[in-house]
Amino acid sequence: MSEDWKELWEVASFIVTTLGLPFAILFFAWEQRKERDNEDEEAYLLLSDAYTDFLKVVLANSDLQLRTNEPLGQPTPEQRERTLVIFDMLISLFERAYLVAHKPRMSEDEARRWNSWDDFMREWCRRKDFHRNLDYLLRGEDPEFRDYIRRIAEEEGGPIPQDT
Repeated sequence: MSEDWKELWEVASFIVTTLGLPFAILFFAWEQRKERDNEDEEAYLLLSDAYTDFLKVVLANSDLQLRTNEPLGQPTPEQRERTLVIFDMLISLFERAYLVAHKPRMSEDEARRWNSWDDFMREWCRRKDFHRNLDYLLRGEDPEFRDYIRRIAEEEGGPIPQDT
């Protein structure tokens, strides 16, 4: 009878090895993918919250008219300074979004998330005062991000004036 048990255990071991192990590997890979997707979604939500916080700063500085199509006509030196600081905050946020969310090859969900950031960047690059100050604002930023936003700015508003 012990020979029968031994044979039964060998068959069970063979079944586990040939069926269970590949299933366990596939399940592990699926769980890892799901975890990665959740982390990507969480990063996107954190960035979205940061952009919402940025828009609160814009709203708190409504005298600068940053959500209109045209820049403020005759800004005071103090208004110009606040505008540059807010633009600097925006560039920092765009760079963070680029470093976290942009990839050369993206899944459909990744591309959907990234396209909203691309839209934000394009919208701001169409703004004349942002576009005019872009060369100054991009000093010290990540080179790949700098190239990306420069390309967008040129598509949306023409050549970027060089900061002198």
